Amino acid sequence: MSAFDPFPRPAPPVDADGGSSRRILTPSTLNRLVRGLLEDALPMVWIEGELSNVARPASGHLYFTLKDAGAQVRCAMFKLKSSRLAFKPVDGMQVLVRARVGLYEPRGEFQLVAESMEPAGEGALRRAFDELKARLDAEGLFDPARKRPLPRYVRRLGVITSATGAAIRDVLSVLARRWPLLEVDVLPVPVQGKEAPPAIEAMLRKASAAGRYDALLLTRGGGSLEDLWAFNDERVARAVHASAVPVVCAVGHEVDFSIADFVADLRAPTPSAAAELLVPDAAAMGCQLQQLSQRIAAVQHRRQHTLAQRLDHLLARLQSQRPQARLARDRERLMHLQRRLLASIASTSARRDRRLEQAHARLLAQHPRHRLALLARRLGELDPRLRRALAQLLERRRHALAQAGRTLHAVSPLATLERGYAIVFDAHGKVLRSPEQINPGDALLIRLADGELPARAGD
Repeated sequence: MSAFDPFPRPAPPVDADGGSSRRILTPSTLNRLVRGLLEDALPMVWIEGELSNVARPASGHLYFTLKDAGAQVRCAMFKLKSSRLAFKPVDGMQVLVRARVGLYEPRGEFQLVAESMEPAGEGALRRAFDELKARLDAEGLFDPARKRPLPRYVRRLGVITSATGAAIRDVLSVLARRWPLLEVDVLPVPVQGKEAPPAIEAMLRKASAAGRYDALLLTRGGGSLEDLWAFNDERVARAVHASAVPVVCAVGHEVDFSIADFVADLRAPTPSAAAELLVPDAAAMGCQLQQLSQRIAAVQHRRQHTLAQRLDHLLARLQSQRPQARLARDRERLMHLQRRLLASIASTSARRDRRLEQAHARLLAQHPRHRLALLARRLGELDPRLRRALAQLLERRRHALAQAGRTLHAVSPLATLERGYAIVFDAHGKVLRSPEQINPGDALLIRLADGELPARAGD
């Protein structure tokens, strides 16, 4: 089986003697072909090695050599990518590089074009983080549909963190300032090192089973990926998922994300932010209560005013329901109805008189004498118009007929004969157009303008 060629080429031309002609390449063409082969075969690779010859010229690009005990390779990282590095690369550092394999054509040198770089140890942790995240996400531990809302007012809060860290001081300070009524239990656990994951898992399960807390806060301050690794442990993630009460997770700084953050019911960017999310602001609550008190007082005042108006209205209705008042109203209403009845009778009579007069006028307008006179006038108007139209139509038709006759005469064979020409027919009445169509002695007929003349063909 032949090797796959990523750059198929047409068959080479054949010389006159049957041999293939030579294909001559320039160095630039050859370098482009080699570069294409490399980029197609290895589009993107991860490579781990030791940095050496690290240089960053004024252009901002980063140039270095990546080596191990047996080989080395030149690398370049352009300014846009190198400016995003979270650390300063130095000689001797062990790194993990994601790069494209290519060829620097001007010198024909094999090189790597780096897209990203990270310390080798952190890279291994990052890969483990990504693998666990993908697996737990596939199991549904990150599903937003399973996340529970926090209670509107948390009465008892369990804070799972280091008892001596800065995070617990920040959390307690914010909670005391915002909501002094909250009962807070500090549940101390180590937050770093090998003993941290089992301790955090055990405390989560114990606090969940206690039935004492409305919510749990899992938190610690910032640090490197290694420092925060206890919160990327699968045991801690599953304990957060199994908790019977909502869990708020605030690990590290705003840019730090842990597996526990994804599993928790709510993720806060910092410990202080988590404390603010868990409890309301007492000062704002006091302002809100004052506003509600003022609204209640205003509602009560409006209600009292409305009831007083309603009482006055009912008193007026009671006074109006006395028999003397009702008799006076009924008497006034009767007189008003009588006036309306008389006015209605007069108005109806006047309308009927007007309708009768209008009907009489329409009847007179429809009398046959009026219609005959009207039709006679229309007939007198239409007769001359009809005569003029017929005369104009006949004149147009005569003009068109004369024009057609002139046109027909212009193309008629008779007109041609009148100009002195003749038409020759053979004995069968067929028009002759060439002498080759007759033989000597054949009978002919010659048509002239004013008659026909018999003839016979000569020799």
